[in-house]
Amino acid sequence: MASTANPFAISLSSKPTSLRKTNNSSDSFLRVQSPNSVSLHSSFVSPSSIELSLNRGVSSVSSASRVRSKICASAAQVMESAAKTDSNAPTIVDVNLGNRSYPIYIGSGLLDQPHLLQQHVHGKRVLVVTNSTVAPLYLDKVVEALTKGNPNVSVESVILPDGEKYKDMDTLVKVFDKAIESRLDRRCTFVALGGGVIGDLCGYAAASFLRGVNFIQIPTTVMAQVDSSVGGKTGVNHRLGKNLIGAFYQPQCVLIDTDTLNTLPDRELGSGLAEVIKYGLIRDAEFFEWQEKNIEALMARDPSALTYAIKRSCENKAEVVSLDEKEGGLRATLNLGHTFGHAIETSFGYGQWLHGEAVAVGMVMAVDMSHRLGWIDDSIVKRVRNILQRAKLPTTPPEMMTVEMFKSVMAVDKKVADGLLRLILLKGPLGNCVFTGDYDRKALDETLRAFVES
Repeated sequence: MASTANPFAISLSSKPTSLRKTNNSSDSFLRVQSPNSVSLHSSFVSPSSIELSLNRGVSSVSSASRVRSKICASAAQVMESAAKTDSNAPTIVDVNLGNRSYPIYIGSGLLDQPHLLQQHVHGKRVLVVTNSTVAPLYLDKVVEALTKGNPNVSVESVILPDGEKYKDMDTLVKVFDKAIESRLDRRCTFVALGGGVIGDLCGYAAASFLRGVNFIQIPTTVMAQVDSSVGGKTGVNHRLGKNLIGAFYQPQCVLIDTDTLNTLPDRELGSGLAEVIKYGLIRDAEFFEWQEKNIEALMARDPSALTYAIKRSCENKAEVVSLDEKEGGLRATLNLGHTFGHAIETSFGYGQWLHGEAVAVGMVMAVDMSHRLGWIDDSIVKRVRNILQRAKLPTTPPEMMTVEMFKSVMAVDKKVADGLLRLILLKGPLGNCVFTGDYDRKALDETLRAFVES
C-alpha cells in the first residue's frame, strides 16, 4: 500500500535545535527562553507538520518543607538533592497549567502528614472513591488524614469492584449514586484512592458531577503514580475501545505515598514499569540508560530506585502536559505502544492482561515497525526487548490475536484523524520519537504479520 500524505506529524527530540529566522510564510519558529528551553518549529506540509525539540535544563531548589524540581534534572543531581533533603519532606513536581496548576507530592509516609491533603480539600464534604482491594489497606488511613485536627470535614466513601473490566459506565453510575444520596454539593471534593482505573473513574465522575467538583489523586500503583494520575486524563472504557469516553480534568493535587507500593503485587509492579521505560524511549535517553543499570533494583523494590523512577517519570510527564494539556500533538507521544496495546486489551478482554503488559508488547511492535521503516538502529530494538524481558513483561501478543483484530480496533483509536491512523514511532537516536501518519503502510502490515505469526 502506498504511503499516505502526512496530515499531521510531530517529532520529539531530546537534543536542542538551533533557532532559525525566516520570512517564508509557510514556516514559523518560536523560542521560549526559560530554564527549560523550548524550540517549536512549525512547517506546513501536506498540509502541516510539527517538529518540537526540548533542551531540558536543570534547576533544583531545597527548603525546610519540600524540594521543587524543575524538569528534568540529571540522575546524579536528583540523587544528590534527595540526599540533602529531610527524609520526611516530600519532593514536589509542579504541573504548570496557569490557574489549573497543581503539585505532585512524592515521598514515604505522606499519608501520615494530614496537612498535605487538607490544604487541597474544598468545602466540608469529601467522597473517597476506592476499590475492594485498596479499601482494607488504606481507606482508614486516608480518612484519618482528611479529618485529623479537622473535625468540620465529613467523609463518605464508595468501594467499587477491582479490575479493568469495571472501568465502565455502570460502575461510574455507582459513584454518582453515592454522591447524590449523600447530598454532596459543588463545594465537595472527590478523592481517588487506588490505581489507574479508580483514578480515571473518580476523575471523570468529578468532572461530570454537578458539572465539575474538585478532586484529589492518591495513586497506589506504579502505573498510576508515574502515568495515569498525572495530567488530567479521565474516563471509562467502551466495549469497542479503551478510554473512548472521558474528559480532560485536572486534580487539585497528586499525593504519591511510596509506602503504598509495599502491598503491590509483583505483576502490578512490572506492569507499571512499562510506562517508566516508555519515558526513556520517547524523550529521555539518560533516564533509559539509568533504567538499564537499575531495572533489577526496581524489580526488588529498592526504595531509592523506585522514588527516583517515579520522580523522573512525573517530571517528564509534567513537562509534556504543561506544553500540551489536551493532546493537540506533543502529548500524544506519551502513547508509545498504546495503539497496539489497546487493541490487545480490547480484543482479549479488559483485565485479562494488565495495561502495562499490553503496552510492553505494543512498544516492542512500535519499535519493530520503526526499524522496518529504517528510522532506528537495530541496537535499540535489542535494548528495548531486553529491558522489558528483565522486567518480566511480555514481548509478544496473546496467541488469539489476529491481524484483523488489531486493525479493527486500531481503526477507532483516538489518534485516528480523517480516517488516517497516526502512530508514535521512534526515529533517530535513543530518546527521539515522531507522532505521524506519514509512514509506509507496508511496514505496519509486516509488523502485524510478524507478531501474529510468531
